[in-house]
Amino acid sequence: METELTIQQVATLTGLSVHTLRYYERNGLLEPVNRAANGHRRYRAEDITRIEFLTRLRTTGMPIRQMQQFANLYRDKPDALSDRRLILEAHEREVQERIRELSRNLEAIQWKIQHYKKLEASNKSDDAFIHLQEV
Repeated sequence: METELTIQQVATLTGLSVHTLRYYERNGLLEPVNRAANGHRRYRAEDITRIEFLTRLRTTGMPIRQMQQFANLYRDKPDALSDRRLILEAHEREVQERIRELSRNLEAIQWKIQHYKKLEASNKSDDAFIHLQEV
């Protein structure tokens, strides 16, 4: 028998809130989750895998609507592999551009840090020179 997890266990495992997990299910990002006899959700390994992938999409900035489009294709047109691939390729291009932008911004920050270190070093050496003159 396959291990099933409660919504609280999945929330802890994935770092998502219970509210987010319910939202994902309600908005078609996840298939309806199995229920125990008492009506409580029971997540399987494949649910966790989907949640982890959705989390990666969301973390990399994919809009919910685009995630829904991807999930709908997965559910309604399982043979539409090229359509899903095209969605992911478009998102990949956007992520790559953001990475390039972040790299440029990081370089500017690193330059500024080095600039301040040089200024601090020159101030310290100037202070030392002043103290030597006073003696």
